[in-house]
Formats: sequence, C-alpha cells, structure tokens
Amino acid sequence: MRKYEVMYILRPDLQEEAIKANIERFSGIITEKGGQMEKITEMGKKRLAYEIKDYREGFYVLMNFQAEPQAVAEMERLMKINDDIIRYLVVREDEK
Repeated sequence: MRKYEVMYILRPDLQEEAIKANIERFSGIITEKGGQMEKITEMGKKRLAYEIKDYREGFYVLMNFQAEPQAVAEMERLMKINDDIIRYLVVREDEK
C-alpha cells in the first residue's frame, strides 16, 4: 500500500451534518477498499485565494491515508461528480 494525502474543499453553505457525512463517505471509501486512515484534519472555513464556482470561501478537509491505487481512483471518481466539493487534490507521498 502507498501513502496518500488528499485535500478537498467543501461548499461553505453546507450544514454541519452534510460536512460530517461527506467526510465519513470519503474516508469510508478508502477503508472499504482495504485502505487505512491515518489522520483526518478538519481545517474549517477559510477564504479562497480566488473565486471558484461563485464561492469566496470553503470548508477545508485534509486526509492522510494508506491505500491501493484502485481505492484512490474510486475516491477521485466520486469526488469529481459530487456537487458539494469545490476542489480536491490527491498527492502520493514519497517513501524515504
């Protein structure tokens, strides 16, 4: 398994329950596919550097996990079609 880090930005107008549901959904995808969650950091609502989809701020979430590439591909596919996510970026951490 490889180590990954994903940061995604949720819409700022979401309710607390919707934010928690999205976080559980994406961490659940990783664990269902045999991956291991290391850390989930809710960074909270922050101002965006530039306007994205008419939003000036967003709710930032950072997840660190270990998984197979297939699990990451499935998570990215679902993030792409989710309207609650403004932006996301998945980075593979290099082994030292």
